[in-house]
Amino acid sequence: MRVGAHCTILTSDCALMVARTVGVEEELLVVDPDSGLPRKQGGHVAKRAGEDHRAGAAGGGVETELMRQQVELGTPPCADLETLAGEIRGRRRAAADIAAAEGVAVAALAGSPLPVTPIPTTKERYLRMMEVYGLTAAEQLSNGCHVHVEVASREEGVAVLDRIRRWLPVLRALSTNSPFWQGEDTGYASYRSQVWGRWPSAGPTEPFGSAAGYEQAVEGLLASGAVLDRGMLYFDARLAENFPTVELRAADVCLEADDSVLLAALARAMVTTAAQDWQRGHPAPQVRVEMLRAAHWRAARWGVGGDLVDPVAGGAVPAREILDDLLAYLRPALEEAGDEARVRDLLDQLLDRGTGADLQRQAYARRHRLSDVVLDAVQRTSR
Repeated sequence: MRVGAHCTILTSDCALMVARTVGVEEELLVVDPDSGLPRKQGGHVAKRAGEDHRAGAAGGGVETELMRQQVELGTPPCADLETLAGEIRGRRRAAADIAAAEGVAVAALAGSPLPVTPIPTTKERYLRMMEVYGLTAAEQLSNGCHVHVEVASREEGVAVLDRIRRWLPVLRALSTNSPFWQGEDTGYASYRSQVWGRWPSAGPTEPFGSAAGYEQAVEGLLASGAVLDRGMLYFDARLAENFPTVELRAADVCLEADDSVLLAALARAMVTTAAQDWQRGHPAPQVRVEMLRAAHWRAARWGVGGDLVDPVAGGAVPAREILDDLLAYLRPALEEAGDEARVRDLLDQLLDRGTGADLQRQAYARRHRLSDVVLDAVQRTSR
């Protein structure tokens, strides 16, 4: 993970921050370019990438992950969406070229449509996870999209975490990209979220209240033995340990690069709006964690193709109503960053063609071959 951040403070009291930098991490599936079956060359791809300036420039790169059939890409921090879009596409293409040199391909799929036996990367930490967590760890060949948005301090970061909780299910719904799992159509738009949710620290959190409250919660989890280290704080959103950022982690990796850009833009606007609300003394919304779990489940089940839960008001409403509410809430931040028109275009584009889950099912419907789903994703990933 190499996503960093710097910030531009435009007011003396730091009450408002504009042009927050944003970076994106994407986990990709390593597959056979002919059969679509996952291949264990992730380590070889990462090693070759370390020697290739295209994949390693400007603080990004290709890294190994928990399983040998996956790799992770990371962009540098970017201040504008055009730069970020170029970084995402450039790193995807570079990873595809490097993978091809190893006789494999990469696909932006959140899980393997075809049956697979995940093979853990031979790092001491990962092997320890296999030992402690058993089948939960052994089945975790799952790929997410993590968005880092800069914050001025850990105190501001925790204030943001407490105020964006209600909106994270929307990011999950927009990113759904794992309808197939181990050769079956799961009925979900994001089955990855169901598998990921087995980790003891995964999912939504209660409000922390302050940086001290966050640390108290983390120390309690570590003392419980349910998590091995701070890297296993798999909250839907958390403070990054190595960078001055808030990390939003609820999303599947997106099949289309444009959808990753959309997520990043919405995430930045969420963080900016939440930080401004905190500075103005607005309290964090009181949302019960069980309602957040219900909202995340519904987002994973149907994506934006059905109703979503409003965890504050309660009840299920059409996804487009929730999306309209979110855009209205974020409009000042989107306008401030110059992102509003681009975000509306990207969102309309997504809603017109469907999420990654919709595109996967369309690819399968043509010939009823799961290999077609993977090979279609390979093409989409590198274009």
